[in-house]
Amino acid sequence: MSVCFPKLSRVAVCGGTHGNELSGVYLVRELQRCAGDGAHVNTLLCDTFVFPSPSGPISDTAPYEMIRSRELNALLGPKGSPKAVDLICDLHNTTADMGLCLIAYSDHDWICLHIFRHLQRQMPDIPMRYIHFDVSNKESYSLDSVGKHGFAIEIGPQPHGVVRSNIYTAMKFGVQHMLDWVRFFNSGTIFEGGFVDVFTMVKHIDYPRDRETRNITAAIHPQLQDRDFSLLQPEDPLFQTFSGETLRYKGKEPLYPFFINECAYYEKSIALSLARKRRVMIPCKGTL
Repeated sequence: MSVCFPKLSRVAVCGGTHGNELSGVYLVRELQRCAGDGAHVNTLLCDTFVFPSPSGPISDTAPYEMIRSRELNALLGPKGSPKAVDLICDLHNTTADMGLCLIAYSDHDWICLHIFRHLQRQMPDIPMRYIHFDVSNKESYSLDSVGKHGFAIEIGPQPHGVVRSNIYTAMKFGVQHMLDWVRFFNSGTIFEGGFVDVFTMVKHIDYPRDRETRNITAAIHPQLQDRDFSLLQPEDPLFQTFSGETLRYKGKEPLYPFFINECAYYEKSIALSLARKRRVMIPCKGTL
């Protein structure tokens, strides 16, 4: 089976959706500085700085984040319209030890899956996964959902508010290879089909908490910390209470943990997320 798509004439690379995730901030600034050096794709380079949902009315007293989201929706979309950019790549960092992940709302967007497969081949020394959030396009809220195709690049571990050279460099190479793939695709290259492992998010797990104060009473167990995407079996250690007790995973099926102990998710009551892994066949691809 083969599929064909129109050329990707407008591509947006965005950094700073979360302003303390600095790899994307500095990479977009560097790409802006070097803009025009051999580029053959109409690439929009955006300093975004936070992006809540673009839907709904806006008041004169709306916060900056809401106003900025409307501006970005107008610049890159409008979401769901024929005028939307063809592809959005939104750059993020995580404090979790996740390597380089592509996060998308579709497990059958062949453009995104082929880009992921290309990055895997070009960067074999970087742990790389494709994460699927099973949410409809209408319900999706992130910046990459504004484009006709889109994904986030999430790379770590990196503490928020700092930039690590190795993490920045891996993100830079990932973006360069992504743009190379777009150029190959637009020039008529046919990409062979194959298989990709997709991690579909199933649920989140919160930290154990005191019933009255709601303060957390345990941390991620040392045997689980920094083991993102290592299969978690029922009865494996999950948390270690502050008094030293081991709390075990009580799920009925083995699942793959990710975003383990992510700093930004404490306020969201998420200690880690769990995913099922399955193999997806992608067809060979070319342009119309």
